[in-house]
Amino acid sequence: MERSSSNGYTPKNGTPATTTNGGMSEQDESERLSADLALFLSDPNLQSALADGSLDLSSYSSTINSELSTLERECIALHRQAAPDIRTLREEMDVCDSILAGLHEMLLGFQADLSGLSGDIRQLQDQSRSLAVQVDNRRDTEEGLRLFLERIVVPPNLAHVVCRGEVDELFLECVKDLEEKYAYVRMTERDLKEPDCSDPGLVSSAGIPPASTVAGKEMVEHLSKLRLQAVDRTRAYFLKVMKQLRRPKTHVRMIQSHALLKYEYLVDFLLVASPTIHAEIRDVYVESMSKTLYTLFRTYHKQLLLLDMRLATRVDLIAVEEAALRDAFSTKVNMRKRGDAFVLGDRAKVLDGAITAETGGDAATALTSSPINAHLALMSGDKYSYEMIFRSIMSHLIDSATNEYVFARQFFKEYGQDDCWHSIFGKTLSLVLEQLENYLFNCHDAIAILLMIKLTHYYKRMVKARRIDKVMEPFLDRVTNLFWPRLKMVMDAHLRSIRGANPKKVGAGDIHAHLVSRRYAEFTCSILLILNRGRKATGESSLNGLANNTLGKASDKPSPHRGSAGDMLVNDLDVMVEEMILLLKRLSDVHSNKKRIIFMINNLDSIITIFKERRVSGREMNRFSELLVQQRELFVEEELLQTFSKMIAFVQQTEAHMSRISAPRGARGVAAPADVVNPEVVESLVHEFASSWKSGIEQINRNVLSYFSNFRNGMEILKQVLTQLLLYYTRFQDVIRKVWRGKPPSFCKDLVSTSVILAEIKKHALSI
Repeated sequence: MERSSSNGYTPKNGTPATTTNGGMSEQDESERLSADLALFLSDPNLQSALADGSLDLSSYSSTINSELSTLERECIALHRQAAPDIRTLREEMDVCDSILAGLHEMLLGFQADLSGLSGDIRQLQDQSRSLAVQVDNRRDTEEGLRLFLERIVVPPNLAHVVCRGEVDELFLECVKDLEEKYAYVRMTERDLKEPDCSDPGLVSSAGIPPASTVAGKEMVEHLSKLRLQAVDRTRAYFLKVMKQLRRPKTHVRMIQSHALLKYEYLVDFLLVASPTIHAEIRDVYVESMSKTLYTLFRTYHKQLLLLDMRLATRVDLIAVEEAALRDAFSTKVNMRKRGDAFVLGDRAKVLDGAITAETGGDAATALTSSPINAHLALMSGDKYSYEMIFRSIMSHLIDSATNEYVFARQFFKEYGQDDCWHSIFGKTLSLVLEQLENYLFNCHDAIAILLMIKLTHYYKRMVKARRIDKVMEPFLDRVTNLFWPRLKMVMDAHLRSIRGANPKKVGAGDIHAHLVSRRYAEFTCSILLILNRGRKATGESSLNGLANNTLGKASDKPSPHRGSAGDMLVNDLDVMVEEMILLLKRLSDVHSNKKRIIFMINNLDSIITIFKERRVSGREMNRFSELLVQQRELFVEEELLQTFSKMIAFVQQTEAHMSRISAPRGARGVAAPADVVNPEVVESLVHEFASSWKSGIEQINRNVLSYFSNFRNGMEILKQVLTQLLLYYTRFQDVIRKVWRGKPPSFCKDLVSTSVILAEIKKHALSI
């Protein structure tokens, strides 16, 4: 039981609770009592004691009371012992209370002082905000005044550069600043509506137009004077530079790039500040460049004419008189005069760059070969055909025209029809046309003229690619109009020479190819190669783009005459083919029948060989090939008649006779030989052929080799002759078999086998 008391169950009973909490309500007492009972019953020892009835509540209560009394006495004793300490603590608490009271009074004083300081602080804050507003206003005013002064005040260094400095990049920048200041001080309210107004809100001038301010009115006069000084300095500079353009051997593009275009703003400045001075500068430049270009191209053309090799003269025609080919002090033909004016050769390289542009290259920069350097060429003694000279002049001319076209628009800002380009290049273009016309007056080189026409057509595409066709295409049209009539005159001269040629004028010659044939073939191939330069097939005789018309692929029929320059050229070539055939027939008339055929074959073969060597095909070559086939057939018959005439005549007559009559038949249905042929004649023919066929073939071989200088042509003719011989002999044997069907005559054993003859033919063919 004492263990239960020591565990604190006693204070939870109802009696002490009632004593210590007398001020509590009954409900609270009831709840507390219930809680104490629940705690009391939670002790397992008490529960077990209550359950078995061994717990005596009265004794237990008395025990608890006695313990409480003991504890009370002990508590009082302890309180008595601690009384001095409590008294001391009480005194200390009183002292602390008095100190805290003093502090309270002090804090109240501080609170009163702080309430006064907060008012001062609010007053200082108001003053600070007012001063900040004043500072911002002064700063804004200072910034606006600074901007205004910067826009109207002229710094000393700017005035020094404009008045005394060199015209350079610094001078250019100073003029720009000066023009900006001048435009600003003249700004009025009307200028505010302009889209390019530099200060639409008049921020820097406090809402007042600069022209209306006192400072603006004062500075206008000073800026105007400084502006006039800048105009004078700029004028002097441009006149000095343009004077350099007139000096000989001056690099014009270098001056334009580094001394003029670099300061193109100054030209715009002159146009605004002094239109009169601007017009003066423009006129001086136009005059200077016009004279410079005129002198340059006149001198360049004069130097290039010294390099002209003059390949053709008025006597260099296809059917030229033989006397024109001889030297003055010799009766021999000068080989150098045979065909230089008719052979294209390397002259077609002048079109290499133009053809590159036609097939997809850059038309603006396609020519790969650089123009002729006249100085170096004169020193080295080089010579050039005139189309090379023409290309050099035109390349320089178009490059210069392009440069001036771009420069004039960039420097003077002129884009109308009356710009200065025509004034600059008018005299130069007239000079080039005059020089070209003077040269063409004595030009008899059709190849050169046609090459120049092709180049002119290329240059038309070049100027279009460079976008200067508006100014250059009329000039190139005039150049083309000079070429075509002259080309027509030269072609007519060649046609007249062929029509008027005869054996007395051009020489009959021997049976070999005549010079006229080679000249004609070379000339025609050259013309066709130029016309078809850059096309996939050279057999297409077309002037596509060259004369603003398109002809179809070359066919055997001549192209119809449509009236254009290109059609007339093709028509002249067609006429020339027929005239050349007639000329060959006239030249062959001086020979006997067989030599006439040999002459025709050699000349036709020479023409066709040149066509094949130049890789030219078309209706011209087809026409000559047909004639060659006909002449070869005639020669085959003539050559065989010379050696085997009896056998050939017998075969032809017998076959004709057998086809006309019906042979009488005997009992066995066999024709009587005597009624058809003479057996003795047949026997003599068999013996004669057997004894002479080998020598006859050898003689034919020797004749063919001596008649035809072209081995390939001779081999073809020999094959045809021997094949025809074999055919005649086979027909001869067929006649014998048909006549003596039943019993062959005894002389048949002397017939030569066709296999033996064929083997001999192959041997001669291989030996060639």
